[in-house]
Amino acid sequence: QVQLVESGGGLVQAGDSLRLSCAASGRTLSGSTVAWFRQAPGKEREFVAHIRWSGSSTYFADSVKGRFTISRDNAKNTMYLQMNRLKPEDTAVYYCAATWVGVPTLISGGYAYWGQGTQVTVSS
Repeated sequence: QVQLVESGGGLVQAGDSLRLSCAASGRTLSGSTVAWFRQAPGKEREFVAHIRWSGSSTYFADSVKGRFTISRDNAKNTMYLQMNRLKPEDTAVYYCAATWVGVPTLISGGYAYWGQGTQVTVSS
């Protein structure tokens, strides 16, 4: 049974940084695509970024490009989302998701496994 656990959220001020973690258990992330999505109150869940574990190719939404980066730790089976220069509009619950089938996608339905989410709040 695959489990994804996010951590690292919190309350920060605009311009600050946070690093989110997504730790996987039950299956190695090798061969997967792991993504971050976020959902703000009253809004639909939106794609943030993904990384293809094999080859480390990444893709970011335009809204976070240049501010967010993704990294991974194979030994810990963990992915990280480094968020810099945070803005109030980045406030949301952030979810990590994984899939071992198909091609990397921006669509939430393409991911079978999800974490419980971690809250990020950016004050102005």
